[in-house]
Amino acid sequence: MTTAGADVQITDLAVDDHACLTFGEPEDLFDLTAAFVRDGLAGGLRVVWVTEAGPQRAVPELARRGILVESAVSSGQMTVADYEGCLLSEQAFSAAEAMRWLRGQMTASQHDGFGGLRVAMDMNWALRPVSGVEQLPEFEEGIAAALAGTTASVLCQYDRERFDPVTLGTVAPFHTRSVAAATYYADALLRICRQYAPPGIRLAGEIDYQREEPLSLALAEAIRLDGDITINLADLTFIDGACARMILNAARGLASSRSVQLRCHPAIADTFVLLGARDIAGVSLVSADDR
Repeated sequence: MTTAGADVQITDLAVDDHACLTFGEPEDLFDLTAAFVRDGLAGGLRVVWVTEAGPQRAVPELARRGILVESAVSSGQMTVADYEGCLLSEQAFSAAEAMRWLRGQMTASQHDGFGGLRVAMDMNWALRPVSGVEQLPEFEEGIAAALAGTTASVLCQYDRERFDPVTLGTVAPFHTRSVAAATYYADALLRICRQYAPPGIRLAGEIDYQREEPLSLALAEAIRLDGDITINLADLTFIDGACARMILNAARGLASSRSVQLRCHPAIADTFVLLGARDIAGVSLVSADDR
Protein backbone atom coordinates (compact mmCIF):
# COMPACT_ATOMS: atom_id res chain seq x y z
CA MET A 1 0.00 0.00 0.00
CA THR A 2 1.22 3.53 -0.77
CA THR A 3 1.86 5.60 2.32
CA ALA A 4 2.59 9.09 1.09
CA GLY A 5 2.42 10.78 4.49
CA ALA A 6 1.75 14.14 2.84
CA ASP A 7 -1.06 16.10 1.24
CA VAL A 8 0.83 17.07 -1.95
CA GLN A 9 3.81 15.95 -4.00
CA ILE A 10 6.89 18.17 -4.10
CA THR A 11 6.13 18.87 -7.77
CA ASP A 12 2.70 20.32 -6.89
CA LEU A 13 3.83 23.24 -4.72
CA ALA A 14 2.42 26.65 -5.68
CA VAL A 15 3.99 30.11 -5.78
CA ASP A 16 3.10 31.23 -2.24
CA ASP A 17 3.15 27.89 -0.41
CA HIS A 18 4.78 27.54 2.98
CA ALA A 19 5.45 23.80 2.89
CA CYS A 20 6.80 21.42 5.51
CA LEU A 21 8.99 18.62 4.19
CA THR A 22 9.63 15.76 6.60
CA PHE A 23 12.31 13.27 5.67
CA GLY A 24 13.86 10.21 7.26
CA GLU A 25 17.20 9.91 5.48
CA PRO A 26 19.59 12.21 3.59
CA GLU A 27 18.77 10.63 0.22
CA ASP A 28 15.14 11.75 0.62
CA LEU A 29 16.23 15.26 1.54
CA PHE A 30 18.51 15.64 -1.47
CA ASP A 31 16.02 14.03 -3.85
CA LEU A 32 13.01 16.16 -2.93
CA THR A 33 15.08 19.33 -2.67
CA ALA A 34 16.51 18.67 -6.13
CA ALA A 35 12.97 18.52 -7.55
CA PHE A 36 12.04 21.75 -5.73
CA VAL A 37 15.15 23.43 -7.10
CA ARG A 38 14.74 22.00 -10.62
CA ASP A 39 11.17 23.23 -10.99
CA GLY A 40 12.05 26.65 -9.61
CA LEU A 41 14.95 27.16 -12.00
CA ALA A 42 12.86 25.91 -14.95
CA GLY A 43 10.16 28.44 -14.03
CA GLY A 44 12.60 31.35 -14.08
CA LEU A 45 12.51 31.82 -10.31
CA ARG A 46 15.38 32.65 -8.02
CA VAL A 47 16.22 29.71 -5.76
CA VAL A 48 17.97 29.68 -2.38
CA TRP A 49 18.85 26.62 -0.32
CA VAL A 50 20.13 27.07 3.22
CA THR A 51 21.42 23.69 4.35
CA GLU A 52 23.46 21.94 6.99
CA ALA A 53 25.30 20.21 4.14
CA GLY A 54 26.74 23.53 2.94
CA PRO A 55 27.70 24.30 -0.66
CA GLN A 56 30.60 21.81 -0.68
CA ARG A 57 28.28 18.81 -0.36
CA ALA A 58 24.94 20.19 -1.55
CA VAL A 59 26.11 21.38 -4.96
CA PRO A 60 27.52 17.96 -6.05
CA GLU A 61 24.41 16.19 -4.71
CA LEU A 62 22.15 18.43 -6.79
CA ALA A 63 24.37 18.06 -9.85
CA ARG A 64 24.26 14.25 -9.55
CA ARG A 65 20.49 14.51 -9.84
CA GLY A 66 20.66 16.41 -13.11
CA ILE A 67 20.40 19.97 -11.79
CA LEU A 68 22.58 22.49 -13.64
CA VAL A 69 23.39 24.04 -10.31
CA GLU A 70 26.86 25.43 -11.07
CA SER A 71 25.64 27.51 -14.01
CA ALA A 72 22.63 28.67 -11.95
CA VAL A 73 24.94 29.75 -9.12
CA SER A 74 27.27 31.50 -11.57
CA SER A 75 24.39 33.44 -13.13
CA GLY A 76 22.99 34.49 -9.77
CA GLN A 77 19.75 32.55 -10.17
CA MET A 78 20.64 30.23 -7.31
CA THR A 79 22.40 30.44 -3.96
CA VAL A 80 23.46 27.52 -1.78
CA ALA A 81 24.50 28.58 1.71
CA ASP A 82 25.05 27.29 5.20
CA TYR A 83 23.22 28.67 8.23
CA GLU A 84 25.64 31.37 9.35
CA GLY A 85 24.65 34.78 8.02
CA CYS A 86 21.23 33.54 6.93
CA LEU A 87 19.46 31.94 9.88
CA LEU A 88 22.18 32.13 12.51
CA SER A 89 24.60 34.77 13.72
CA GLU A 90 27.53 33.36 15.69
CA GLN A 91 25.46 30.31 16.73
CA ALA A 92 22.57 32.44 17.93
CA PHE A 93 19.08 32.54 16.42
CA SER A 94 16.72 35.49 16.28
CA ALA A 95 13.35 35.12 14.59
CA ALA A 96 13.32 38.84 13.81
CA GLU A 97 16.76 38.72 12.17
CA ALA A 98 15.93 35.56 10.23
CA MET A 99 12.75 37.20 8.93
CA ARG A 100 14.75 40.27 7.94
CA TRP A 101 17.03 37.99 5.91
CA LEU A 102 14.07 36.28 4.23
CA ARG A 103 12.37 39.56 3.35
CA GLY A 104 15.66 40.75 1.93
CA GLN A 105 15.76 37.70 -0.35
CA MET A 106 12.21 38.43 -1.50
CA THR A 107 13.04 42.05 -2.27
CA ALA A 108 16.27 41.16 -4.07
CA SER A 109 14.56 38.59 -6.31
CA GLN A 110 12.03 41.22 -7.42
CA HIS A 111 14.74 43.84 -7.93
CA ASP A 112 16.76 41.43 -10.09
CA GLY A 113 13.76 40.74 -12.33
CA PHE A 114 12.97 37.16 -11.33
CA GLY A 115 9.38 35.96 -11.58
CA GLY A 116 9.40 34.74 -8.01
CA LEU A 117 11.49 33.14 -5.27
CA ARG A 118 11.88 29.64 -3.88
CA VAL A 119 13.65 29.15 -0.55
CA ALA A 120 14.46 25.74 0.96
CA MET A 121 15.56 25.79 4.58
CA ASP A 122 17.07 22.77 6.31
CA MET A 123 15.91 23.23 9.90
CA ASN A 124 18.53 21.00 11.53
CA TRP A 125 20.13 24.14 12.94
CA ALA A 126 17.37 23.98 15.58
CA LEU A 127 18.88 20.73 16.88
CA ARG A 128 22.11 22.50 17.76
CA PRO A 129 22.80 24.12 21.14
CA VAL A 130 22.06 27.63 19.84
CA SER A 131 20.49 30.42 21.84
CA GLY A 132 17.07 31.60 20.69
CA VAL A 133 15.94 28.20 19.43
CA GLU A 134 12.69 28.66 21.38
CA GLN A 135 11.76 31.28 18.76
CA LEU A 136 11.35 28.62 16.06
CA PRO A 137 7.49 28.67 16.16
CA GLU A 138 7.56 32.48 15.99
CA PHE A 139 9.78 32.24 12.91
CA GLU A 140 7.46 29.75 11.20
CA GLU A 141 4.46 31.98 11.93
CA GLY A 142 6.34 34.97 10.51
CA ILE A 143 7.13 33.08 7.30
CA ALA A 144 3.46 32.22 6.81
CA ALA A 145 2.47 35.88 7.18
CA ALA A 146 5.23 37.18 4.90
CA LEU A 147 4.41 34.80 2.02
CA ALA A 148 0.68 35.48 1.77
CA GLY A 149 -0.20 36.95 -1.62
CA THR A 150 3.39 36.92 -2.90
CA THR A 151 5.26 34.97 -5.58
CA ALA A 152 7.62 33.48 -3.01
CA SER A 153 7.46 29.99 -1.51
CA VAL A 154 9.38 28.39 1.35
CA LEU A 155 10.12 24.71 1.94
CA CYS A 156 10.99 24.03 5.59
CA GLN A 157 12.85 20.73 5.94
CA TYR A 158 12.57 18.68 9.14
CA ASP A 159 14.29 15.37 9.88
CA ARG A 160 11.50 13.33 11.48
CA GLU A 161 14.04 10.93 12.99
CA ARG A 162 15.72 13.74 14.94
CA PHE A 163 12.99 16.26 15.74
CA ASP A 164 10.61 15.31 18.54
CA PRO A 165 6.88 14.95 17.79
CA VAL A 166 6.02 17.95 19.96
CA THR A 167 8.19 20.30 17.90
CA LEU A 168 6.84 18.92 14.63
CA GLY A 169 3.29 19.25 15.92
CA THR A 170 3.92 22.83 17.05
CA VAL A 171 5.19 24.09 13.69
CA ALA A 172 2.79 22.08 11.49
CA PRO A 173 -0.19 24.51 11.70
CA PHE A 174 1.89 27.34 10.21
CA HIS A 175 2.41 25.44 6.93
CA THR A 176 0.01 25.39 3.99
CA ARG A 177 1.27 22.05 2.67
CA SER A 178 2.98 18.92 3.98
CA VAL A 179 5.41 17.05 1.73
CA ALA A 180 7.20 13.70 1.98
CA ALA A 181 8.50 11.05 -0.39
CA ALA A 182 5.69 8.80 -1.64
CA THR A 183 6.50 5.40 -0.12
CA TYR A 184 5.14 2.21 -1.64
CA TYR A 185 6.55 -0.17 0.96
CA ALA A 186 8.66 0.13 4.10
CA ASP A 187 9.74 -2.29 6.80
CA ALA A 188 12.97 -3.16 8.59
CA LEU A 189 14.44 -4.86 5.49
CA LEU A 190 13.10 -2.93 2.49
CA ARG A 191 11.96 0.49 1.38
CA ILE A 192 10.46 1.30 -2.01
CA CYS A 193 9.72 4.95 -2.71
CA ARG A 194 9.24 7.36 -5.55
CA GLN A 195 12.29 9.26 -6.78
CA TYR A 196 11.72 12.82 -7.97
CA ALA A 197 15.04 13.92 -9.43
CA PRO A 198 15.70 12.27 -11.77
CA PRO A 199 12.18 10.78 -12.03
CA GLY A 200 11.74 7.11 -11.18
CA ILE A 201 11.80 4.91 -8.08
CA ARG A 202 14.34 4.06 -5.38
CA LEU A 203 14.83 0.75 -3.56
CA ALA A 204 16.89 0.24 -0.40
CA GLY A 205 17.63 -2.94 1.56
CA GLU A 206 16.74 -6.41 0.27
CA ILE A 207 13.92 -7.49 -2.05
CA ASP A 208 12.62 -10.88 -3.20
CA TYR A 209 9.47 -12.37 -4.73
CA GLN A 210 7.47 -11.74 -1.54
CA ARG A 211 7.50 -8.02 -2.29
CA GLU A 212 6.57 -8.19 -5.97
CA GLU A 213 3.23 -6.42 -5.38
CA PRO A 214 4.59 -3.07 -4.09
CA LEU A 215 7.38 -3.21 -6.66
CA SER A 216 4.79 -3.68 -9.40
CA LEU A 217 2.84 -0.67 -8.13
CA ALA A 218 5.96 1.51 -8.00
CA LEU A 219 6.99 0.49 -11.52
CA ALA A 220 3.49 1.12 -12.87
CA GLU A 221 3.45 4.65 -11.48
CA ALA A 222 6.94 5.35 -12.82
CA ILE A 223 5.91 4.17 -16.28
CA ARG A 224 2.97 6.57 -16.24
CA LEU A 225 5.41 9.48 -15.92
CA ASP A 226 6.69 11.16 -19.07
CA GLY A 227 10.25 10.80 -20.25
CA ASP A 228 13.09 8.58 -19.13
CA ILE A 229 13.10 6.62 -15.86
CA THR A 230 15.83 6.02 -13.30
CA ILE A 231 15.58 3.00 -11.01
CA ASN A 232 17.91 3.80 -8.16
CA LEU A 233 19.22 0.60 -6.54
CA ALA A 234 22.31 2.18 -4.99
CA ASP A 235 21.19 1.22 -1.48
CA LEU A 236 19.95 -2.26 -2.44
CA THR A 237 22.05 -5.16 -1.17
CA PHE A 238 20.03 -8.07 -2.61
CA ILE A 239 17.51 -8.66 -5.39
CA ASP A 240 16.23 -12.04 -6.53
CA GLY A 241 15.64 -13.10 -10.11
CA ALA A 242 11.87 -12.62 -9.96
CA CYS A 243 12.07 -8.95 -9.00
CA ALA A 244 14.95 -8.21 -11.37
CA ARG A 245 12.97 -9.84 -14.17
CA MET A 246 9.92 -7.71 -13.31
CA ILE A 247 12.01 -4.55 -13.64
CA LEU A 248 13.41 -5.62 -17.00
CA ASN A 249 9.98 -6.60 -18.30
CA ALA A 250 8.70 -3.14 -17.39
CA ALA A 251 11.63 -1.64 -19.30
CA ARG A 252 10.83 -3.76 -22.35
CA GLY A 253 7.30 -2.38 -22.39
CA LEU A 254 8.35 1.27 -22.66
CA ALA A 255 8.13 3.19 -25.91
CA SER A 256 11.33 3.19 -27.96
CA SER A 257 11.74 6.92 -27.33
CA ARG A 258 12.19 6.34 -23.59
CA SER A 259 15.06 4.84 -21.64
CA VAL A 260 15.59 3.18 -18.26
CA GLN A 261 18.73 3.72 -16.21
CA LEU A 262 19.51 1.13 -13.53
CA ARG A 263 21.81 2.67 -10.94
CA CYS A 264 23.38 -0.05 -8.79
CA HIS A 265 26.54 -1.61 -7.40
CA PRO A 266 28.33 -4.38 -9.36
CA ALA A 267 26.87 -7.27 -7.34
CA ILE A 268 23.32 -6.13 -8.16
CA ALA A 269 24.26 -5.29 -11.75
CA ASP A 270 25.46 -8.89 -12.27
CA THR A 271 21.92 -10.19 -11.69
CA PHE A 272 20.53 -7.90 -14.39
CA VAL A 273 23.33 -8.82 -16.80
CA LEU A 274 22.58 -12.54 -16.34
CA LEU A 275 18.93 -11.82 -17.22
CA GLY A 276 19.91 -10.04 -20.44
CA ALA A 277 19.74 -6.39 -19.45
CA ARG A 278 22.47 -5.42 -21.92
CA ASP A 279 20.39 -6.81 -24.79
CA ILE A 280 17.37 -4.60 -24.08
CA ALA A 281 17.24 -1.39 -26.10
CA GLY A 282 17.08 1.71 -23.93
CA VAL A 283 18.34 0.02 -20.74
CA SER A 284 21.65 1.16 -19.25
CA LEU A 285 23.52 0.00 -16.14
CA VAL A 286 25.22 2.80 -14.24
CA SER A 287 27.57 2.33 -11.30
CA ALA A 288 26.15 3.63 -8.04
CA ASP A 289 29.53 5.22 -7.39
CA ASP A 290 29.35 7.44 -10.50
CA ARG A 291 28.81 11.13 -9.79
